[in-house]
Amino acid sequence: MPFMEFSFYSDALKQNVNISVILPSVSGEIGTSSGEFVTYKTLYLLHGLSGNHTSWFNQTSIGRYAAQYGIAVVMPEVGRSWYTDTAYGAKYYTFIAEELPRICRTYFKGMSDKREDNFIGGLSMGGYGALKTAFKNPDKYAGCISLSGSLDITRKGRPYDLNEWRSIFGFGLESALELEGSEHDLFAIVDRASKEYTEFPELYIWCGTEDSLLDINRSFCELLDEKSIRYTYKESEGDHSWKWWDMHIKDGLEMMFGVDKSL
Repeated sequence: MPFMEFSFYSDALKQNVNISVILPSVSGEIGTSSGEFVTYKTLYLLHGLSGNHTSWFNQTSIGRYAAQYGIAVVMPEVGRSWYTDTAYGAKYYTFIAEELPRICRTYFKGMSDKREDNFIGGLSMGGYGALKTAFKNPDKYAGCISLSGSLDITRKGRPYDLNEWRSIFGFGLESALELEGSEHDLFAIVDRASKEYTEFPELYIWCGTEDSLLDINRSFCELLDEKSIRYTYKESEGDHSWKWWDMHIKDGLEMMFGVDKSL
């Protein structure tokens, strides 16, 4: 499958940004004698706190999995932004939810804008970003994958750097606990979405039993139960590491895309 690293200027971020892109193997992007474009499903795959746009490709077999299902995979770089329109002015949520899909569809004509052809996923911080984007835009995504999601930005009982949190979520913060119920709180986002929407993306959530984020993932699933939102949750051996994310992104893709097109 074609793989490339792509750089462009982002209006949302006011800087050049890097993304990695895997494309299905087609004849150019025109696959029929009538000259019609071949369209394909696209997965926006988000990195964790210490990662970048190369992490998924370098650390997992995502290229092979993408080939098996005939999908495009877009892997952006967002630093330690928490996929948020930050207090310091860089609009990372806007970049992921609005600008990135638009740019990709402009340059890669096979990327469809139909809901049924668009998916989003991520690990750790990227799991938070994927679920946040999916629940704020359930009409734009058919599926969402969260692996070892760091789903609680109020940081109950977990360490964080207050100055970093202020630069991202609000300069006036005195504690991360103040974010509970805010526009950044995933639990509040789901609560609001459940009152506004009746249809949600297909959800695949996994966390390892040796992961410190296990309890928050369980609590998130309890919220989904409370709101009668359907999901698939898997809990198995595993810690916060690539060995397990490689294994379970494959499971998530199988659930989302079903038939292995390489067979």
